[in-house]
Amino acid sequence: MFTGIIEHIGEVKEVISNGSNRSFWIESPISDQLKTDQSVSHSGVCLTVEEVSGNRHRVTAIDETLNKTNLGSWGPGSLVNLERCLQMNGRLDGHLVQGHVDATGTCTGKTVKEGSWEFEIAFPRPFAELVIEKGSICLNGISLTAFEVKKKHFKVAIIPYTFEHTNLKTLEPGQTVNLEFDMIGKYLLRRLSLKD
Repeated sequence: MFTGIIEHIGEVKEVISNGSNRSFWIESPISDQLKTDQSVSHSGVCLTVEEVSGNRHRVTAIDETLNKTNLGSWGPGSLVNLERCLQMNGRLDGHLVQGHVDATGTCTGKTVKEGSWEFEIAFPRPFAELVIEKGSICLNGISLTAFEVKKKHFKVAIIPYTFEHTNLKTLEPGQTVNLEFDMIGKYLLRRLSLKD
């Protein structure tokens, strides 16, 4: 379980294909603090640390993960948002995030404001009931607030700190992002769908 508050940015240094799987060696300021078998959010995707070597760690994404996230587009130089799992004795600064990506979205607009940025994100129509005005949305592992919500797109506003300390600084229109919708909303929608 995560909060959507990014700790550091990592950089993909090497990508290794093994059958339909893909392993990534990632360099970051927290890699040397990680342990084998630890769960870490990588741009919103919960992956298991398989190996640590100095300031790098290795994770593997299987075919299912590659098909449902933007990890298939990662290559050397890609920037990755990193967050270690939530400690239950700490503050919940973002919102509850599982690290289970529901869908990918596409950046359809980027507006530079005076001191902030706005991104418009298009998402698959079947998820429209899970995006609400001023509700929580997890985008590339970042806990954000959706606004100007429509049937197939929403906007998020980014403060300078978040822009500089996440991979949103490299996000441009046309690029794909990982989306995880609010867990409470998903449970409520499931419950309502089971009513006779």
